[in-house]
Amino acid sequence: MIVISGVNTEQAIQQMPLSALEKEIVRDKQMSPVVYRFDSPEALRFELAMRQSIVNAAKALHDSDASFAIFEKSRSNSQYWTRTSSGGFQLNNGVRPSDAIRDIFTNGKQYAFECATAIVITWYKAILDVIGDDAFNLYFTNLYLRDWNHDSDLWLISTHDSKESFPGDVLYFKNPDHNVNTPEWQGENVVKLNGNLFFGHGVGIETGEDMITALNKAREPGSTTPAYLSDLVVFPNFEYLRRLSVRLHAELNRRAREKKASRQEVPIIAVIGSQKGAR
Repeated sequence: MIVISGVNTEQAIQQMPLSALEKEIVRDKQMSPVVYRFDSPEALRFELAMRQSIVNAAKALHDSDASFAIFEKSRSNSQYWTRTSSGGFQLNNGVRPSDAIRDIFTNGKQYAFECATAIVITWYKAILDVIGDDAFNLYFTNLYLRDWNHDSDLWLISTHDSKESFPGDVLYFKNPDHNVNTPEWQGENVVKLNGNLFFGHGVGIETGEDMITALNKAREPGSTTPAYLSDLVVFPNFEYLRRLSVRLHAELNRRAREKKASRQEVPIIAVIGSQKGAR
C-alpha cells in the first residue's frame, strides 16, 4: 500500500494527473502487502514521472536502431564520445552531457553496446527528460559509458523480490548454463514495461517467456537447465534525484530574484543650482 506522510493519501492521489501507466503503478503498489512510504505528494509524483520516463526511454532506445555489440566491437558517434580501449565511451571535452545522451537516441545507427550499458543509457535519458538540461548538465558531468559504470549522482537501490517490481524497474534474466563461447548471453538486463513486457537490448521488447526462450537458445549444447528471471530488482533513488532537481531550481530562482533586484531603478537626486552663497 501507499502511505503519504501528513496528508490523506487517497485524496492526494486523486488530485494527481496520471497517465495510464502511472495509474497501473499506483494500483499495483496500493494492492501490495508492502508499505510504500512517501514524505510528500511531490515525492510520489516524481517517482511516477521517473518510472514513466524510464519506460519511455527504453522504448525509444529500442526504436533508435542502436545495435547490440560486445565491448570489443562497440562503437559510438565520435562527435560526442571517445571510444576507449576497453570498449567504453568517454564524453568528449566541451560537449554537453544532455546533447551526448540525446544523440544516442537520434543517431542510434552510429552506436553499438551491450545490455548493461543500455540500461545506464536508458536511466540517463529518463532522468534528463524529467529534471531538464540545466540540472542534468550540472550534476551528470564527465560521463563514461561502459557496463554498469555510472555517475555518482545516479544512486541505485537494489532489492531481491522480482514479484514486487513495477514498470521502470530493471530486472535480470539469468542464463546459468550459457554457452562458454558466447559469454554475452549469460543473462539479459531488462527494463520492465507495462504488463508482462520487458525491454532487453539485443533481444528487443518481449514477454518474460520469450526472453527466457531467447536465452535458452544460447545454452551449452545438450543443456537442460533453463534461463530464469532472478529476484534482483534495481532502480534509481527517486527521492535523491527529486531533491537534486529541487535544489537547482531553488538556486536558479534565488539568482533570478537577485538579478531582478539589481535591475531596480536607483533613485537619482538632482542638485539644481549652487549650494554656495553669502549668509
